[in-house]
Amino acid sequence: MSIPFDSIPSPCYLLDEKLLRNNLKLIKSVKDAAGIDIILAFKGFSMWGVFPIVREYINGATASSLHEAMLCFEEMKTKAHTYSAVYSDEDFDGILERSSHITFNSLSQYERFYPKIKASGKQVSVGLRVNPEYSEVTTELYNPCAPGSRLGITSEHLSDTLPEGVEGLHFHSLCESNSFDLEKTLVAFEARFGKYLHNLKWVNMGGGHLMTKQGYDTLHLVQLLKAFKTKYNVEVILEPGSAFAWQTGYLVSTVLDVVENHGIKTAMLDVSFTAHMPDCLEMPYKPKVLGANSEPDKNKPTYRLGGNTCLSGDYMGDWSFEQELKVGDNVVFDDMIHYTMVKTSTFNGVPHPSIGIWNDATGFKLIKKFGYENFRDRLS
Repeated sequence: MSIPFDSIPSPCYLLDEKLLRNNLKLIKSVKDAAGIDIILAFKGFSMWGVFPIVREYINGATASSLHEAMLCFEEMKTKAHTYSAVYSDEDFDGILERSSHITFNSLSQYERFYPKIKASGKQVSVGLRVNPEYSEVTTELYNPCAPGSRLGITSEHLSDTLPEGVEGLHFHSLCESNSFDLEKTLVAFEARFGKYLHNLKWVNMGGGHLMTKQGYDTLHLVQLLKAFKTKYNVEVILEPGSAFAWQTGYLVSTVLDVVENHGIKTAMLDVSFTAHMPDCLEMPYKPKVLGANSEPDKNKPTYRLGGNTCLSGDYMGDWSFEQELKVGDNVVFDDMIHYTMVKTSTFNGVPHPSIGIWNDATGFKLIKKFGYENFRDRLS
């Protein structure tokens, strides 16, 4: 069933439940076939209104902060696998209370907080994030293995044995990557850290495994993970974010005005790239717009799409449409649920898009609508 976008309140992030379930089924099939654990990374998808659906397929999550650990404990109904680039004294007790695994980014952080874990008597598995110094990621903003990276311990800083109490190693060097990228990364990881692996309980291979993308070789992934698990007799953990919500929903917007300057037409929307789609400007990447051609066609009406903030660069272009855009028309951005939602802001006080779910049987369900109080209460 096609979604009647003109009936969806604008602006709105709209998740299609059927598409989400399709992703979850695939992820669970990989988890079961490989005999590993795949957990949800909140940094990529934390729309907790659908966590009851997610829990039908997987039962774990990874947190990067106290607030994410709290969300895991309260809404995913389980303790978190927690890794943070840095922990503070103020937050650590709360993290310890809500975590089954705690991974440290540096030896100095381990030395500072491991005694607290040990003294607590809690059953928390301790890990270290390591840096394999290899990545296939070409966008430096998203490359955690770039020279001089602050993320992860390089092999030169570890002795022949791991510190007391360390039961696992964690690495993260992928971003929307395939299984062959992981295979090459594992070669580098084993070359630098292989001497520790037979004595570990677990290895966390981080995120970036885009197994729900069309064309991803899940059979190769399963074979790769099974072989690694058998070779070292360890539990293997993956924690993708994008894969869970990849191509599961939209950002529905409306044209509020059309302006023209030096022959360039800009459709002014009720959403913002800088506030509501900041990853488009960060990466950068040009999102797909339903019913439009992202490669401009001189024979069709062509527009920049402009955001509703005062930032000069709050626009992207150009898209060609079948018909001239007019005030009141919908412009629907595709694949706006993973990462995009978690990075939003209320810059300029622009209204934050609502959040909703589409179900083919029951139609649209509004999960959250944002008002003035949400904007006001963020900063004071």
